[in-house]
Amino acid sequence: MQRKNRNSIFESIEQNSFDICIIGGGISGAGCALDAVLRGYKVILIEKGDFASETSSKSTKLIHGGVRYLEKAFKEMDISHLKQVRHGLTERKYLLRNAPHLAHPIEIVTPVFSWLEGLYYSIGLKLYSWIAGKDFLPNSNWNSRKKTFQLLPNLSKKCHSSISYYDGQMDDARYCISVIQSAENEGAVVINYAELLNFQFDENGKINGANILDKTNNNKYVINAKAFINCTGNGSDRIRKLANPTLENRIAPSKGVHIILPLHFLNSKQSLLIPKTKDDRMVFAIPFKDKLLVGTTDNPDNQVTVEPVLLKKEMDYLIETIQPYLSVKIQKTDVLAGFGGLRPLLASVSTKISSKLLRDHIVEFDETSQLISLMGGKWTTYRLMAKDAIDVYENKFSNIINNSITDSYTLVGGGDFDKNKEFDLTFDKTINECLYQHYGTNYSKIVEICSENSSLKERILAEYPYIKAQVIYGVRMEYCLTIRDFLARRIRLELLDWEATKLAIPIVADLMAQELGWSIEFKSIQIKEYQLLINSFQENIQ
Repeated sequence: MQRKNRNSIFESIEQNSFDICIIGGGISGAGCALDAVLRGYKVILIEKGDFASETSSKSTKLIHGGVRYLEKAFKEMDISHLKQVRHGLTERKYLLRNAPHLAHPIEIVTPVFSWLEGLYYSIGLKLYSWIAGKDFLPNSNWNSRKKTFQLLPNLSKKCHSSISYYDGQMDDARYCISVIQSAENEGAVVINYAELLNFQFDENGKINGANILDKTNNNKYVINAKAFINCTGNGSDRIRKLANPTLENRIAPSKGVHIILPLHFLNSKQSLLIPKTKDDRMVFAIPFKDKLLVGTTDNPDNQVTVEPVLLKKEMDYLIETIQPYLSVKIQKTDVLAGFGGLRPLLASVSTKISSKLLRDHIVEFDETSQLISLMGGKWTTYRLMAKDAIDVYENKFSNIINNSITDSYTLVGGGDFDKNKEFDLTFDKTINECLYQHYGTNYSKIVEICSENSSLKERILAEYPYIKAQVIYGVRMEYCLTIRDFLARRIRLELLDWEATKLAIPIVADLMAQELGWSIEFKSIQIKEYQLLINSFQENIQ
């Protein structure tokens, strides 16, 4: 099992012409690449950083229709919100079905503090289930006080009862990587750390090429393609203006942050939904990889070129929001990690309040440059967004109209996945389960790597079930080029535990250095820069 040579990939790019060049390797770009290649088109996808390194790895990890939008649909008599809920719930079943190793149903419990409040939420969540139609998720239930505390033992004793409903949960970054791998397996060319510098135009001002930079060595290349699709999320306006400077901005970014706490604060496998906050948000507390993920906030933020991070005031807000719902006291020192992300919301002409901006999506076709831009939307509807974008490509550039088949396409690792699989004794039970949930049926490839060197069976850190073979797999099969690629997005340790991440950095660096041929000096720089980054995250919340 050998990794692909980047130089040979870039050289082949200049010798070929593509039907579609997709700019952006988040989930919308990944979805477009898979949909297009499955329709028979010659596809290349470029990403300026790591795949899923921005918004697509910073979500609340939910696959949902959006109960908040259902409430707004009736309060504001706005049918567009109801449309978003319907789209989300339709797509929910596809995402759960197509990657069963990375996505699963979760029970979400909404505490209520009076009979009237319970009736209100019960009716709303029954309607939510009704809109979802027939799928494999249970309907919502109004739980007695006794049942409520059985589900969430650490809930505040002031609670009257609760409403339970079901949505889906996923590992967002790994799901995106699986879509990328699936597209590549079907014939797409996918490259991370390849940045668009500018477009090339024909005599009529239409795009016919793109100049790109290989950020690993600063070499420049040209991509020739019939069409270009802009899937850069919060960077969409910059790419649109590279194509046509006269276009107006369409994106109004909103910052959302999450904190990570030890799971014992919730002491449950169920999730908690806080339906009311002082700024009209909903906040979730969700078990994720044996930790508790709490979020999110929603504040306008136009600094799209700067990585959003968790700040002290945001941490304080989330702790203050969840604390009244729990019977156990949370200290600020209990926060293990946190992260921030920017949502690429569509700008609304009627309001500047980000929580009221629409999260639906649009596919824009610029007649002047012929750039296609996919904007807005949310994680759950990525497949529908991609379908709409490739439909526009076919309408504008192709004489053949094909049907999208991504609603029934099983992603890499999901085929023949058995959640009750019995493992051999290659690893202990915890490691086996972790590997199977990360890689699905590609679990066997990790075993294959371990056969090269028995030391690769060892844990990276004693307290976490990640092993050294995963680093090698990440480099060879999952496009890892930096230590952070692996720790932040391939195994999610940076998201879960900053102190553990700092301990893991030199261990992962040694393994990557051997696989990628790093010099001692280059490895030292990589280690130092990443450790300083984690230190800065910690300083931001002190």
